[in-house]
Parts: sequence; structure tokens; C-alpha cells
Amino acid sequence: MAGVLDALASYVTNMLTEMAKEEVAMLIGVSDGIRDLSIKLGDLKNFLADADRRNITDESVRGWVGELKRAMYLATDIVDLCQLKAMEQRPSKDMGCLNPLLFCMRNPLHSHDIGTRIKALNKELDSICERGNKFKFAKLEAYQDMKMTRSLATDRKTDSLLERSGIVGEKIEEDTRALVEVRTSEEGSDKTGRHMVVAIVGVGGIGKTTLGKKVFNDEAIKGKFTKKIWLSITQDFTDVELLSTAITAAGGDQPGGGGTRDRALLVDSLKNAIEDKKFFLVLDDMWGADAWNKLLTTPFGYGGPGSRVLITTRSETVARNMKAAHCHHVDKLGREDAWSLLKNQVLTTEENGHEVDVLKEIGLQIVENCDGLPLAIKVMGGLLCKKEKTRRDWQDVLNDDMWSVSQMSKELNYAIYLSYQDLSPYLKQCFLHFSLKPKKTVINDTEIVSMWVGEGLVEGDTYTRSFEEGKKYYKELIVRNLIEVDTEYPSQLICNMHDVIRSFAQFVARDETLVGHNGDTIKTNLRSPNYLRLSIETKGVGSDEFEWRYLREQKLLRSLILTGKLKSQPGDSLTIFPSLRLLHIDSANIAALVESMYQLKHLRYLALKRTDMCRLPENIHEMKFLQHISLEGCESFMKLPDSIIKLQGLRYLDMDDTRVSTIPRGFRALTNLSALYGFPAYTDGDWCSLEELGSLTQLNKLSLESLENVSSALLAAKARVNAKKQLIYLGLRCCGGVGDGLVQGEVSESKEEEQIIEAVFDVLCPQPCIEHIFIKRYFGRRLPGWMASTAMVPLESLKILVLEHLPCCTQLPDGLCRLPYLEWIKVMNAPAIKCVGPEFVQQYNQLHRPSSQLAATFPKLQKMNLYAMEQWDEWIWETEVKAMPLLEVLRISDCKLGCMPRGLMSHANALKKLDMWSVRGLYCLENFVSVVELDLYDIPELGKISNLPELQKLEIALCPKLKTLQQMATLRRLQLSVSPWESQLPDYLQTIKPSHLLLTCNLAVLTSMAEGESSSEWGKFNHIKQVEAYAEDGQDEKKWHVLYTSESCNIQTNIHQGRLVEEED
Repeated sequence: MAGVLDALASYVTNMLTEMAKEEVAMLIGVSDGIRDLSIKLGDLKNFLADADRRNITDESVRGWVGELKRAMYLATDIVDLCQLKAMEQRPSKDMGCLNPLLFCMRNPLHSHDIGTRIKALNKELDSICERGNKFKFAKLEAYQDMKMTRSLATDRKTDSLLERSGIVGEKIEEDTRALVEVRTSEEGSDKTGRHMVVAIVGVGGIGKTTLGKKVFNDEAIKGKFTKKIWLSITQDFTDVELLSTAITAAGGDQPGGGGTRDRALLVDSLKNAIEDKKFFLVLDDMWGADAWNKLLTTPFGYGGPGSRVLITTRSETVARNMKAAHCHHVDKLGREDAWSLLKNQVLTTEENGHEVDVLKEIGLQIVENCDGLPLAIKVMGGLLCKKEKTRRDWQDVLNDDMWSVSQMSKELNYAIYLSYQDLSPYLKQCFLHFSLKPKKTVINDTEIVSMWVGEGLVEGDTYTRSFEEGKKYYKELIVRNLIEVDTEYPSQLICNMHDVIRSFAQFVARDETLVGHNGDTIKTNLRSPNYLRLSIETKGVGSDEFEWRYLREQKLLRSLILTGKLKSQPGDSLTIFPSLRLLHIDSANIAALVESMYQLKHLRYLALKRTDMCRLPENIHEMKFLQHISLEGCESFMKLPDSIIKLQGLRYLDMDDTRVSTIPRGFRALTNLSALYGFPAYTDGDWCSLEELGSLTQLNKLSLESLENVSSALLAAKARVNAKKQLIYLGLRCCGGVGDGLVQGEVSESKEEEQIIEAVFDVLCPQPCIEHIFIKRYFGRRLPGWMASTAMVPLESLKILVLEHLPCCTQLPDGLCRLPYLEWIKVMNAPAIKCVGPEFVQQYNQLHRPSSQLAATFPKLQKMNLYAMEQWDEWIWETEVKAMPLLEVLRISDCKLGCMPRGLMSHANALKKLDMWSVRGLYCLENFVSVVELDLYDIPELGKISNLPELQKLEIALCPKLKTLQQMATLRRLQLSVSPWESQLPDYLQTIKPSHLLLTCNLAVLTSMAEGESSSEWGKFNHIKQVEAYAEDGQDEKKWHVLYTSESCNIQTNIHQGRLVEEED
């Protein structure tokens, strides 16, 4: 697979080719020079795949590649300058009109400057090409024929033998049981009734093969199948080799006694070995579906009924292409399981177990850096084996700068490298760029893709095509498990990168990219002036700040991301970055830099979030390439510059959470806008700002602020929201002034105000293509008519609905239950809602129809959050009404709900996580047969929890009347907080048997536990496999501890009786 160099060369060559065709280029005499540049880069492309591969490890090649990249980037700067000067000559009303001759006559110095730059660049490329000859790079054709990874791929071939030391924790046991159950079930075969495919999916090194081995070697599997076959596929399999291996594994006879390369004979021999036999086949490390779909599926199709196929793969696409009936995603190891794995790697004998246990605190920090990736933990275990088992040696390992690929094992390095090499050239660039994202900063998918487009990392000849292609890249990185979806946000909006994968990406791009999280470390590493991209994240506290002056030598920068505390001084300027294309600053003081901002001529992406910015430069129109502006959270920002309406290329403008209350007249000229957030609604005589939106037909994301300022539905209709056929996100908000005093359905001072806002929201009706709706501080008594079951325009594409601060609404919309794609509902602060009635889960016109004739409502709903509905005390959902079959997460807080509805218990069979916080009336919680995680906080009347057969994790705090816990046989982890006024542990601990108890209590209870067998508390916790109990002291929440394991009946504590008596006195 070609690499980043190839993508960059293609991008630059395309730019140069188009530029050479321009009449301007011919008239200023640079078309020949540009054509020469294009030809040279085209010739170089024949060698770039090999150069890109060798660049990762060959120091001498790295320097040459760096020079070549900088030359190519310089070429893009030259093209930009040509385009910029041409745009400046165009009449503002007709961007397509240009008189090249007039342009050249008026700008002879500019023409000469560009010509000089091109000649110098051509000369530089000649020199680079000449120096490149000594590396003897393989040509593209030869490179594609070479099996560069053959030996390493052979080393990666797996077998079915299980390494016992790599099996830790109960999670893998549970996953094994679940997969064995699926494997041995009589249901789920394909249409022929012969076999079913199940996939284990996860990032490289997360333990897919280990889990596959556990299933393969399970006792239940052995007795169910006639043939058990393990095939390790790898990326470079050959048909003959794979078929021969499969025949041997199936106990068949090689045709002709072996050695034949005739595929037809091999396929027939494999069919004969399998025919009518019930088999269990594992295909480990699948990179594509061809091995199965084009080679193995036919002979294995002759197997007996009930046969099963299990695959392990990094890509969900492979699983889909193999028509997998079930996908199991492997989770990262939990904290304790990760520690157990590290400990297993370090232990040499049973006797030195205690030596390692005393280092657990440091060990936990080490495994935290491995981010739950088993392969990384094993690598660290191998390293620690070579060290003394002392705090100093382990602390040295923790503090050492070894979390980069250069210090990792060949196995881990190669495991991630395989995934990287399998990416297309453009996707490689985007993958590496994603590693710039600060770990603790939330940046959504649209912003990430905008960054890629702004830097020219995405294929496409127009912004729209590039952006659409970028969205595909983003989704592919998710599917390939190279970035992880943050499940706290809906619809894959936010993703993060696994720490180990991030380290690999940063290592690959180390010569041109620097990512730092500590001010002092960054200062040291900034000694090289050759970086093209910087991402700097400081904590923003104490001395951990970053000074602008440290950047002065970074004159080649194209991307700059700064988060946290930044110190600037008079004279600091952005002009030191003449080639900058991306500037993203978050939570820093940068107002002093505003004056120089307009000189960033190449800038495409500008985000100044939560900064002290109060204005943009008045001459912002000179930044003609600007595509993306975000001012989100700039609380001092009040007014857009009038010249912003001249930015014809602007696609994205975010003013959310600023003080912008007016917009420039003529805003409608920004016809290319696709995303607009925080647009203020206001009137000036007969004119309304919403009129400016009528002609913006390209909008796909729009949020409106201060809608209480709109005095009639006629004015609101001028926004033409109902005509925007590409709109997928709509935010509608009122500001704090109106409706704030309306609580619990009180009568408004002005009934007219309510009627006006209801009418305004009614006309802001989106097209059926809408996917995400956000409504905040709406003070009407009923929600918009287009949400009701009687709506003429159904919201048939809606996926996400968020309703916040509804002081007067008395019921939830009754039309939501019929929406076919609704995945996420959040309602917060709706104090006037007292009852969620039957109409919420069943439409009025179906209330009296037999349930057997009705399909389940809310068919795709996965998450529902109902927060701060303070008067809500009743939820009516009868058992016969089928709804929410896919609901996975339910969170309820701050209400008076007395009991959970029977319909929810009966039909929400996919519910895995249930959170209940500050539910004041709830007295019993039972019969949630699928719930795996339960979090209970501040439920004063709760007395009983019963019949949760799948429950694995339970958190309890401030439930003083809880007496009974029963029927939760699979409970693994209990996190319990005992209130300061309670003098003993709850008795219900004796009725359950979690494997791990994490306890927070007062010092008196902890002291009693520390007494061990002589304590009155002993019988409540001595049967639990592992106990961690803590009591606080001032700001230190874990000052005192008791640690216990049932296996050894050993108690460790730092409580000293004498000291406690002294403190009590």
C-alpha cells in the first residue's frame, strides 16, 4: 500500500497541473516552470511507496523525505499565492471574472517574485532527486511485487494453543461463555442451515486471538463438533498455502501426496475432508473477506448442519462482508485485570508475589499508560522482568520516555504497523493528523474533517467533495478500530485515539509533528525549527504554562493546536507562521494576537474556543481561503466584522456561547455556508435577522439563538427553515430572560408571549431529512406541532432529540414513538411534567388496537436520559405495549417516580445500563433481567433490589433504607459508599457474593474491619474475593485503607490503633 508521501505528491501534482492550465500562469511566464515541477513530482511518485516505508525506520531516508515534503509544501504555498493575487483582482460581485493581462500589467513585481520562487523550487527538487538516487529506492512496480512483510507475517501466524499466563480476570471468562453459547446454539445458521459466522472485532493487540483461543479450547466446544480447525490467515496468504493448511487441519489427504499447486484439486480435497461433518472453524487475523468468500466458503459449505465459523478481525467491514450474524467487540482490560496481567508477566516464582504486590501503586500507573491494551501490558511486563523489583526501578520505567514506538517491542510495533500499512495513502495522512487531537479536548467529527480538508489531506477537487470524502475517512478509521467512539456522545460525534496507537502515529510523524502535554518538555523539544505541525496541551495551572516566544523559530508550521495556559506579551505575532493553514486555540488568552491574524494568507481553519477574544480583525476579508471559523465559548466576543460577508469560501461559522447579538447586513451573501451555529434572532423595525438565512440553501447544520426576540410567525418564516433540503441539525434556543421564572407550570405573566413563541417554533419546521434536533429554554406550554403524532411532515430521519429547560411544557411529545430511526432522547429540566402517559409509547390512534397487531414502537432507540423532571411521579406503560426493544442505556434523575413501569421491565430486553439518581419515591427495583450495570445514588426510600440475573457491576450510595439484595448471581463488582453517620456495614453484604468490593466509609467502620476475624463486620465481607476499603482524612479521600483477599485471608491496612486513639482524643 502506498503511503503518505504518495498522497501528498498526488495532491501537489494536481494543484500544479491545474495551475499550469490557468491563463494567468502563461501570461506571467511561469507555466513552464510549474509544468516542470509537476513532471518532477510525477517521476518521484514512482519511488515514494518504498521511500515512505523506509522513512519509518531508516534515519538517512528520514532526512531526505523531510526535505522532499517541505519542497512539496512550498509548491502549494506558491499555488496559493497565485490564486490569492488573482482573487484580489476580481470584481467582488463576480468571483469568476478575471482579466489576466490587466492583472499581470498591474503586478509585474509579483509576477517576477512567483517566477523566482518556482525557479528556486525546481532547482531544489533537482538537488533532492539527485541525493535520492543513492538510496536506490524500489520502483512502484517492483515495490508492489515485493513481499516486504513476508518474514514478519510468517512470525505472526498463530496457533490454537493457549498461553495460560495471558488469561486474567472474569471478563474474558464471561466473554468466552457468551461466545460458546452462541457457537453451540442450534439457532442462527445461514439459510442453508449449515453454518453461521460470528466475528470478534477489535484493535490490534487488544486480545482477539486470545479470546478466540479460549473459545476454541472450551470443553463445551470439544463435545459439539466433529472437526475443529484453526487457520491463521495474515495479510499475505496464498490460495495454495491456505488450502493446503486447511486440508491438513481438517485431517484430509493432500492431493497427489502433497506438493500440488492446482487450486481445483486442493478445493476438492478440502471438500472431501469436510463433507457432512459438523465443524468449528476459526479464521484468525482476517484482513479482508476474500479468503472466505472467494476461496473457503465453497468447500466448507459442504460441512454438516450446525457448523460454525469464528473470525477475528480489526475491521467491522470484514465482518459485514462475511455476513457475520453476531459481532463481539473486545473491550480494553479493566484496571484490576490489567494489573493481574502485568503481575503475571513479571512473576518468576510464586515466592516473589509479595515483592510485586507492594509495587501495585506504581504498577497501576504503568498499566494506565498502556490504556488497557493487553499486548502493550505484556510488552511492559517483559521490560519490568529485566529490572529489579524495587520502587526506584519501577518508578524509572514509569517516568521514562518509553511510550513511543521506538522503545516498544517489535511485536507491538508491528501489530499496529500492519493496520497502518493497510490504509490508503490519503487515509494514512488523516490517521496521523488525528493523533494531534489533544487528549482531554472535545473536538467533534465535523471539526476534525474540516481540519483535514483545510490541510489538503483529503482527496477531492471541490470543498464539498473533499468534505464528503473526509467523512468517509472518519467512519473508516472507526470501522478499522483505529479511533474509538466516545459513547457519552450520540451518533459517533466524538472519537478518541487509544494511547498506544497515538504513540505509534506520533512516532511515524515525529520529524514533522510534535505533540506535547507539559510546558517544560515542549520547550526542550522545540529546538528543531522544521516542524510542520504542533499540538501543545498544558494543564493551565501553576507554572505549567507555555510562552508564545518559544514558537518564534517554527516558521514552517502548517497546523498549530494550543490548549491551556498561554503567555503572550507585546510584540508577539502570528506573522511568524507564513504558511499556517490550521489554527486551533482553546482556553487560552490570545487577544494580543488579533491584529496580526489577517496576515495568515493561507489559513483555512480558524478555531478560537473559550479564549479572551472580543473581536476578529476588521480586514478579515483579506483571509480569502478561510473555510472554518469557530468562536464557541468566547464570552467576551460581541460583534462580527462587517467584512466577514466577503468571505465567499466560508463553510462553517460557530458563534455558540458568545455575546454576539447582531449580524452584519448582507450576511445572506455567504451562500456557501454549510454549518452555522449561534445565529442571533432580533428585529430592527420591520426587518428581522432571520431574513438573512432565507437564501442560505446549502446549510446542513443550523442553530438559532434568542428566538424570544421574534415577534411573529411571519418573521420566523423568512428563515425558510422548511425549505432547507440538506438540513440535518437544527438548534432552536431562547435566551434566559423570558420564561426563567416559570416553574412547575405556573401561569405566565403574559399569555401572549407563550402563544407567540409557540407560533414561532411551529413555523421553524425542518424537512424530513433532519437527523438531530436541540431545543433549549422554550417556554411554550406545548412543544412544536411538527413533533406531534398528527404532524403533516414526519421526522422520519430523526436520530437525536435533546430538550433542555422547558419550564412550561406539561407533557413529552406523543409523536416520537413512531419515528423509525430515533436513537437518542435527552430531556432535562422539565419541571411541569407530572406524568409520562401511555401516549408516549403508543400513538393515540392505536391505543385500543390489539398489541399483537402492532410493531414495537421506538424501534431503534438506544439511549434515553430523563433528568430533573422534578414533579414527575408516574410513568404509565402497560405490559402488552411493545416498545424500545433496542434500548441499552436509561438514566433517570431528580424526580418523584414511585415505581418503574411494567412495560419497561417486560420489553426493554436489550437494556444494559440503568442509572437512577435522586429518585425520591422509588421503593423497589426488580425484574430487569438484562441489566449489566446499575448505578443508584440518593434514593431515600429504596428498600429492595431483586431479580437482576445478568447484573455484573453495582454502585450504591445514599440509599439508607436498602435492606434486601437478592437474585444477582453474576455480580462481579460492588462499589458501596457507607454514609458518615452509619456505624456498621449493611447486612445485605452477606446475601451477595461479588468478586470485588470497593468501599468508601467512615474511619470507625474501617477501623472495625481492620480488626479482621475479631470484628463484628468480619462475616459481612470475608466471603468476598477482593476488598478495597477507604476512609478519607480532609482532602485525601483514600488516606486510610483496608485491603483484603479471601484466597489468603490476608488483611493489609495502614490503620494503627495507637494513632487512632490519639486522634480521637
